[in-house]
Amino acid sequence: MLTRPDRTLANALKDLNTCLEKTYELYHYLLRLPIELTHIQDMRIDEARNKYLPSEEELNPNLKFVNNRLIAALADNEQLQQYAQEHTVTWNDDPIYERMMLDKIVKSDIYTDYMADDDDSMTADSLLWQQLMKQIILPDENTSDAIEQRSLFWTDDDLDLLGQFVCKTFRRIAEGDENAILPMFKDEEDSDFGKELFTAAVGLMPESNKLINDLLQDSRWDKDRIVLMDRIIMCTALAELQTFEKIPTAVTLNEYIELAKNFSTAASGKFVNGILNNAVKQLRKEGKLLKP
Repeated sequence: MLTRPDRTLANALKDLNTCLEKTYELYHYLLRLPIELTHIQDMRIDEARNKYLPSEEELNPNLKFVNNRLIAALADNEQLQQYAQEHTVTWNDDPIYERMMLDKIVKSDIYTDYMADDDDSMTADSLLWQQLMKQIILPDENTSDAIEQRSLFWTDDDLDLLGQFVCKTFRRIAEGDENAILPMFKDEEDSDFGKELFTAAVGLMPESNKLINDLLQDSRWDKDRIVLMDRIIMCTALAELQTFEKIPTAVTLNEYIELAKNFSTAASGKFVNGILNNAVKQLRKEGKLLKP
């Protein structure tokens, strides 16, 4: 039978895995959105063509947008189809958002320029959706509201990060990469990394906090005024430094300093940089950090 601390850690690891699964689900939602928006536009064109007394433009519409090669590749991808079916990934249950977003797209300069451009290639098709994703879809408050209503796990930070991966996928498809759809984990080692790092960070937290507090005594920073996120970032960095021998020290420092800049206060980058660099010196002095 698990003791109380063990149960707490097990539950936390379970929550961590759920967060990772939900993050991957958001990646698929963002990949699915262009497919469904294109389908709606195709239906609009068909309805306009078949209405009573259609105009010449409605009878002979510009089909470049609905014939986009990137969207065709996404729609035909068996991996995406299977995931969407197994996890019910669709935006069709939010028609108001879909119509609103499609209206913004077709009224945008990005869409107008694309439709008028003679460049009829997969590269141009991919670039269109990269631009639409970055400039129209992701920054829109309605998108933030739409994803937050779907899951409590999703935030604007997740949207920004996953948007980058989606655009990377679009580029890889245009380049002909057969493995363009990113897996949830690169390999088994990658799958185990988060769990191992989390466990190490929790196990070393008392020792890490003591080291941080000792270093703060010799600095101008007040330990009682450190924001919680900074302390979490530093404790996790110290765990990675001491646990993962294959990860160079400089790589760990750079990654966690960037995390502090992006997810904490304006002063956190400089603060975390100073404390972690002094911590590395202390760990080396104590023989607890031997890697370069």
